[in-house]
Amino acid sequence: MGRNRNGLSARFVDTVTKPGRYADGGNLYLSISSNGGRRWVFLFRWNGKIREMGLGSARDVSLAKARIKAKAARELLLDGKDPIGVRQNERMTPTFGEAADAHIEAMEPSWRNDKHAAQWKMTLTRYAGPIRDKRVDDVTTEDVLSVLQVIWQTKPETASRVRGRIEAVLDAAKAKGHRQGENPARWRGHLDKLLPPRRKLSRGHHAAMPFSEVPDVVAKLRETRSTSNLALEFAILTAARSGEVMGAVWPEVDLRKKLWTVPGARMKGGREHHVPLTDRAVEIIENMKVARNREHGDYIFSGQKAGRPLSVMALTMALRRIGAGEFTVHGFRSSFRDWCGDCTNHPREVAEAALAHTIRDATEAAYRRASALEKRRVLMRDWAEYLGRAGGENVIDLNSAKGKP
Repeated sequence: MGRNRNGLSARFVDTVTKPGRYADGGNLYLSISSNGGRRWVFLFRWNGKIREMGLGSARDVSLAKARIKAKAARELLLDGKDPIGVRQNERMTPTFGEAADAHIEAMEPSWRNDKHAAQWKMTLTRYAGPIRDKRVDDVTTEDVLSVLQVIWQTKPETASRVRGRIEAVLDAAKAKGHRQGENPARWRGHLDKLLPPRRKLSRGHHAAMPFSEVPDVVAKLRETRSTSNLALEFAILTAARSGEVMGAVWPEVDLRKKLWTVPGARMKGGREHHVPLTDRAVEIIENMKVARNREHGDYIFSGQKAGRPLSVMALTMALRRIGAGEFTVHGFRSSFRDWCGDCTNHPREVAEAALAHTIRDATEAAYRRASALEKRRVLMRDWAEYLGRAGGENVIDLNSAKGKP
């Protein structure tokens, strides 16, 4: 299989018509069939046998291009690889999108519900979209970083899930023989050295939504006036814990004073908590009052069973229905606190009082005893106004009169 290189000329290739094989060197041949067909072939020995790999029609592939293809095949041979086997594998190798869809289909029977599969599909389509058309064995660390860096700080919980799901897809592809080497989406000892620490948008295990996204969530909740949607919006408006909202009863609310008094027995800190109600919070209560049924008892946000409040999962399911299932209801308290600190001039003591946090500092405790109710009323009014700005301005002017006692 001739070793002399460049034995053919472009003119010869264009004019020769006699059937046969014409060597260019380096295992490359121009093959002309008896019926006049002209094609490039690469002849090589593999496991003791002569094999022939087609490199394309001479009509479509120039001599220069055929030489480039032959060189690539020779390099594979030097690496101990079968050029034909490599090409067949390339044709069988799926794109990342195809591998992701196949992985979801394979794992879906083991998942608890359809929504889990829907979340996988959404994240691996919306966020991993830029790499879906790339061959799965060509996905690199740079590709993974290009997906994650866009949302790493603004949507940390989502980014974490996207990274983990990309890693799972690539691991599955490797197990099927479609990839080799290390997983570029691996965190420990790899991406943790390349990505900055994520912004802390959660307290403990409670995943918190960035406050810039909360107005859009509230807007989506208002599209459907269900008890769970109203209860969740009420929880966001009041920065209250979900248990406090679901356990709220009519005697605790004074609509004339626009005040919700949560008894100490229902508070985490064991102290009575006064929550100033904004106009929208009062409107929600009025809505529930109109829909009140005697069978539902004293609970403001009653459940399906008579005399019972909403279930523990009701607010969580409301979040999932609007596509925000990666966040927790409790996390909105963190969103509220971050907004207070980043976008307003409201004193820290007022924000902490609004959250009914346990106070250890003596001075701050004294401030709490004074209640600061009116100052909190201004704070919650500003929060409610901010929540109504879906798609609009997401900050309060720090130089405005709002937020000042």
